[in-house]
Amino acid sequence: MSTTRLELLSVSRSFRGGVGIRDVDLAVARGQIHAIVGLNGAGKTTLMRVAFGMLRADCGTVELDGVGLRDVARSWWRGAGHLIEQPLAYGELSARDNLLLAARLHGVGRRARSVVDEAIDEFGLEAYRHVRARAMSLGNRHRVGLAAALQHKPGVVVLDEPTNALDPAGVIRLRGALERRAAEGAAILVSSHHLDEVARIADRITVINRGRVVGSLHPHGAELERAFFDVIRLDDLENGIGE
Repeated sequence: MSTTRLELLSVSRSFRGGVGIRDVDLAVARGQIHAIVGLNGAGKTTLMRVAFGMLRADCGTVELDGVGLRDVARSWWRGAGHLIEQPLAYGELSARDNLLLAARLHGVGRRARSVVDEAIDEFGLEAYRHVRARAMSLGNRHRVGLAAALQHKPGVVVLDEPTNALDPAGVIRLRGALERRAAEGAAILVSSHHLDEVARIADRITVINRGRVVGSLHPHGAELERAFFDVIRLDDLENGIGE
């Protein structure tokens, strides 16, 4: 049985007003944290949205557990988790009620309350258990969204810039949560421009520039930031940009 759970094969998506993604090949395996890094506007969010069917690819194939995206059973999505662009946090609901709703949408069933209690503890949300999301800071709403995406122990996870709104304590909690999920066999795709944080958790790092995959970085390589900008600069020069 293949270990690949999420795969993009020659996938493109264009936009009239700007860069989309072009001819992207990418795979995420069981037990792996695969990071996508790039400058703002490189196409990271577009890639994430195409990977989970929020945007339709113009060409190419997205496969989930070897099945084309259009043919994936509805039940498959119960075992997936994502946070792309905005966290799932209804403003009029408390942290606990938001998480209960998310758990039930993922088919958790009778264990929903205990799953929510574990998520509240894992993401440090006890003080906000009964606080409405609209009364929380952006960072705490983001924690609620991450907890909702991860509490049901999904087998495939897609997170777009998950550390952006988090304070250092939140970043550490997220790091632990992702490492635990990967150790349990989850396939995790995460985008970021925080190279230091990516280096702490990623098994693979793919560099995207102007909508294309242009290279990879070793997670534990020396001077990761310099290596990243060298890949970007070389790609720009090869395409006649910044000469």
